[in-house]
Amino acid sequence: MKFEQLCLVSLTLFIHVASTTTPPFSCDSSDPTTKNYPFCQSTLPVTQRARDLVSRLTLDEKISQLVNSAPAIPRLGIPAYEWWSEALHGVSNVGPGIKFDGTIKAATSFPQVILAAASFDAYLWYRIGQAIGREARAIYNAGEAKGLTFWAPNINIFRDPRWGRGQETPGEDPLVAGKYAASYIRGIQGDTFEGGKLGQHLQASACCKHFTAYDLDNWKGMNRFVFDARVTVQDLADTYQPPFEKCVREGGGSCMMCAYNRVNGVPSCADPNLLSKTVRGEWDFKGYIASDCDAVAIIYDAQGYAKSPQDAVADVLRAGIIIFFILYTIALKTPPA
Repeated sequence: MKFEQLCLVSLTLFIHVASTTTPPFSCDSSDPTTKNYPFCQSTLPVTQRARDLVSRLTLDEKISQLVNSAPAIPRLGIPAYEWWSEALHGVSNVGPGIKFDGTIKAATSFPQVILAAASFDAYLWYRIGQAIGREARAIYNAGEAKGLTFWAPNINIFRDPRWGRGQETPGEDPLVAGKYAASYIRGIQGDTFEGGKLGQHLQASACCKHFTAYDLDNWKGMNRFVFDARVTVQDLADTYQPPFEKCVREGGGSCMMCAYNRVNGVPSCADPNLLSKTVRGEWDFKGYIASDCDAVAIIYDAQGYAKSPQDAVADVLRAGIIIFFILYTIALKTPPA
C-alpha cells in the first residue's frame, strides 16, 4: 500500500468521526476560503473528501499526521487531533485526549471488564459500550475532548493469572472474548445490538488491542517489550485470533492496535502476515491500525529487529499499515524508504 493510501485511511476516519460543528472540527467556518475545498463539502462521499484532502498535503504534512498527537494544518483549516483516549470500562482521563479539567469533571465508571464479562450477558456489554460511546460523544460535543478515538477494548486472552492486566480483559475463553468485543464495539460506535447502522457517522471509534498473543508484562527478566510469543499455527487460529476476527467481522471495529511483543520472532507491528495478509486481507478490515505506545521505537531500540529508527518506520509502513506511531517521533522527519 502506498504512503498516500495510508494517509487516506486515517483521514477518512478523521472526517468520518469529526463531522460536527463543535471543536475540534475541520473546515473552519470563520475562514471563507475553506468552503471552496471539496473535502469540506459534507454532501460528498467521505472517501472522496479524504482523497481530496490527501492530494493537498505536502509530504512533510503527511508524515506529521502519523503520530497520535496530529498537529494542525492551518493553511487548509485542519485542526490538531488527538487519537489517544482510553475507555476500557468508562471514558477515562488516562491519555491526552480527555482530562476532565473543564466543566465536565468525570464520566461513568463501570465494573472492570473481567467482572462484567462474568455476567455472560452480551446485551449488558452492548449497553455499557453504548453508554460509554454516548458520554464520549457528549464530552466531545461540549468541546472538552480532543478526539473521538478510544483505545478499547482489550481482548487479549487471559491464560496466565499472574498477568496483571488480565482484569482489563473478558477472560480466558476466545468465544466469550469475541462476543464481548463485538457487543462492546457496536455500543461504542453507535450501532444496533444486532450490528445494524444507526447513522451515517461513527458515534466514537473503538480500537481492539493488543494484536496478538500478548499476555506478559514482566516475568523472570523478560518484559512486554521484547518477549517472543512462540505460538503454533493451530493455537493462533483457535485461541488468540478469534476475538480479533470477531472485532472486525462482527463488531465492525474501526481500529486495531498491534502489540509490543514478537510472534514467532517477528514484531507484531512489523509482520505483514498478521497485519496485511490476515487483518486486511482475510478479514477485510477497512479501518486504521495503530501501534501501542512506542511499539515502533522498540523494534529498533529494545528488540534490535530494525537496523535504524528509519528502518523501523519503514518496516511497519510496509508490513502493517500502521497509521499512528504513538509517542514515537524519531525519524518521522525522514520519509520512509
